Amino acid sequence: MTGVNIRHWPGDADGPALALHCMMGSAASWGPVAEALAGRVDLRAFDMPGHGRSGDWMPGAQDPDYHTAVTRMAAAMIDRPLDLIGHSFGATVALRIAVAAPDAIRSLTLIEPVLFAAAPSADQDRLDAALGDLLADDRDAEAAALFLRAWNGQDLAALPAPIQAQLTRQIRLVSLTAPALREDSGRILREGGLESLDAPVLLIRGADSPPVIEAIGDALAHRLNDVGRAVVPGAGHMLPLTHPAQVAGLIGANLDRA
Repeated sequence: MTGVNIRHWPGDADGPALALHCMMGSAASWGPVAEALAGRVDLRAFDMPGHGRSGDWMPGAQDPDYHTAVTRMAAAMIDRPLDLIGHSFGATVALRIAVAAPDAIRSLTLIEPVLFAAAPSADQDRLDAALGDLLADDRDAEAAALFLRAWNGQDLAALPAPIQAQLTRQIRLVSLTAPALREDSGRILREGGLESLDAPVLLIRGADSPPVIEAIGDALAHRLNDVGRAVVPGAGHMLPLTHPAQVAGLIGANLDRA
């Protein structure tokens, strides 16, 4: 890839924080949450490869898989203990970093982590199979529409044409995440890994999100030492965008526990 775009919302210099966005999103999605946090933390976020203003994902033969590459990019931005926040795919990256380097984490906020390996789901299996079939037939726009309906509750056809094109291009990246999310190739769930976290962890989900999200939360919470859980009424999977004030308030509550 040709470059990484980083966004910065200045705040308390003694409160560094890093936020990791979802698949088919961008760092800009944290803007409303950052505004609601009102400088409580010094927040940074970056556009993952193939997202936002960062370069395309064009790995070489010796390059790591997508989840590992994003994890390394995020880890390289950590030079002292900080508050780590992740949404969806970004939450799985955040959790992987926390398990690998628990001393680097002051607090961990996970918004709807999609670590399907923690709670296998027949519904998710069917969705992934349907997406795989569409992509195998080069029906990328239909795959993007299906993914968007399942997770965002949006109609792809109702979005502006440039956004439709962007999301259709990005759906191929989603297919690259299966080893990490479905098979736990990053070994997040290894014995003793989650148990090694001493920092306060907060699991946030939307009340209207797919049932697998609650099941994943159950599986993770069972193994974490210091964990809180919160449900945002009326919210779905994209709650950092749809309910930023509530999400920021919950992040603040977790900061209080750190």
